[in-house]
Amino acid sequence: MGPMASRFLPGDLDRAKPLAIIAGRGRYPALLAEAARAEGLTVRLIAFEGEAEPSLVGSFPPGERRGVEVGKLGDLLAALRDLGAGSAVMAGQVAPRKLFAGMVPDLRLVALLARLAERNAETIFGAVAAEIEAEGVRMLDARACLDAHLATEGRMTGWLAGSVDAGDLAFGVRMAREMARLDVGQSVVVARGTVIAVEAFEGTDNMLRRCGATGGREMLLVKAAKHAQDWRFDVPCFGERTLESMAEGGVRHAALEAGGVLLLGKDGVLAKARDLGITLVGFR
Repeated sequence: MGPMASRFLPGDLDRAKPLAIIAGRGRYPALLAEAARAEGLTVRLIAFEGEAEPSLVGSFPPGERRGVEVGKLGDLLAALRDLGAGSAVMAGQVAPRKLFAGMVPDLRLVALLARLAERNAETIFGAVAAEIEAEGVRMLDARACLDAHLATEGRMTGWLAGSVDAGDLAFGVRMAREMARLDVGQSVVVARGTVIAVEAFEGTDNMLRRCGATGGREMLLVKAAKHAQDWRFDVPCFGERTLESMAEGGVRHAALEAGGVLLLGKDGVLAKARDLGITLVGFR
């Protein structure tokens, strides 16, 4: 372990046992695998079939990876045992439709779902995390090893003074946190004290694209974590695709919660933001 160990790794973590990355879509799982290895951790992969990137799956030898179908909780737990995992992190997305229409749950997940008063991504993954921990596998903060890729307070790109209206920023932060508290979404777009768009089931990118019909260079995207965020899953993410959606929707400024929003490949994200003329700031 190097001198700059992640502050999100428990000090009493059993490093003799592998860390299993339970991988969904996007770049996040590959970024985590690279960072975890740099921390000196032994890494194994459990890939959700049809979700995890093929390049990520192919980067793990067959003996160090397992594939499971979304909804097969019994298979997921068996894969963790088979790989000898002592800890696990959920990383990446699962297509929301699969949680509601495209998933064929096994009997273990059926029983789990029957116990939930509400069924959404947070409650489902929270219950799955509890089942994993009941097996003796420690669920880690999903920001583990990724400290260097988190949003930081203040200006990240662009010219802070005059580029983001202080009143709009305060208003947007308040609205984003309220939407997150209500479990609607974690992003809003505001302008001049008005909510232009709210993220919901369609996701951040689709919300941003429909802002194009509104117009106005003063639009500000605000992305925040929940007040009581369960950091074992569902870390708010911001990547190059989000920047492209901002440009398409005419949104030129974004404010991201410092320490709570993960930039998927921070150096690349900041470089692309500069190329597109998009201002990024961090808030607390």
